[in-house]
Amino acid sequence: MLPGLLFAQEEPRRKGPSLPDGSQARGMMTPQLDRALEKGLEYLATHRRPDNSYGTGGYAGNVAITSLVALAFMANGNQPNRGRFGRVVTDCLKYILAQENRDGGYPGFLHNPKASPHGPMYGHGFATLFLGEVYGMIPDRELRSQTHDALHRAVNLILESQNQEGGWRYNPKPMDADISVTICQIMALRSARNAGIAVPKGKVDRCVEYVKRCQDKREGWFRYMAQGGGGSQMGFARTAAGVVALYSAGIYDGPEIQNGLNYLLQYKPTGLQIGRMEMHYFYGHYYAVQAMYTAGGKYWSDWFPAIREDLILRQKPDGSWFDQVCPHYATAMGCLVLETPNNYLPIFQK
Repeated sequence: MLPGLLFAQEEPRRKGPSLPDGSQARGMMTPQLDRALEKGLEYLATHRRPDNSYGTGGYAGNVAITSLVALAFMANGNQPNRGRFGRVVTDCLKYILAQENRDGGYPGFLHNPKASPHGPMYGHGFATLFLGEVYGMIPDRELRSQTHDALHRAVNLILESQNQEGGWRYNPKPMDADISVTICQIMALRSARNAGIAVPKGKVDRCVEYVKRCQDKREGWFRYMAQGGGGSQMGFARTAAGVVALYSAGIYDGPEIQNGLNYLLQYKPTGLQIGRMEMHYFYGHYYAVQAMYTAGGKYWSDWFPAIREDLILRQKPDGSWFDQVCPHYATAMGCLVLETPNNYLPIFQK
């Protein structure tokens, strides 16, 4: 491994939410949840594309979706060539590695140009996150070495494409930035840190500054960009991403965290409008459940049972979930949310 990550100084815990421990899983994994996960993972295992990738329609072969599916299997205890779906994880890994720099423009860029209708840095961020999570679990020496080298190059690309504000945008160029792409990159860097990849502390500090500038100081929600964009009525997904971005950068307390959590509470699922699929439902809840899990206490104990029941009600008979992106994406995200109490993935172990 390379030298340890020079990351942002993690703030000492003061008054407020405590870090999670094993007790947070108590009573959260129900028989209904277990059945929902079994159906969801079986759906994903039996709906792979011929090249072992995931995604449908314009997203067929998308690296973000393929990485999220692999993470969903890993969050249920599967590792490369280990566990019921271990072979699927290995196949996803090999597919992601094969997508590096496919168009010859950016070494380390994990991107399938034929399967990313929008925002290729989303895919790169999720793919880098997957490589960081899977690296320490690979039994095959050659594949582990390939993954390490690819992860190192992928991290370098993220570092080189950070803009002057401290964030990231759709393409691997240091131009503009938004909160949605930025959260993907800082989580990827945090995962790489756990895998032993070095990242300059100054890069993380600049990211923290950018994320904080995106927040509405009075109401706690996060703008799409520091200059503006989006309002409080559409701020759920952005705010969940903003809080988790700060957590990923080592910031666990302070007014930004508290105000963000308090804003999110108004979006706790109720199941009263189960026929209506809100925009960015899965994206928002993927980050919101991480925010509440890390916050712990009543935030977590109230939130998770609500999203658990909401997701179980929304699941289709074939085990999938529906989203405007595609069912592979929605099902991977739904499984990841429900698997949070397992605490199997290092990125969720704050």
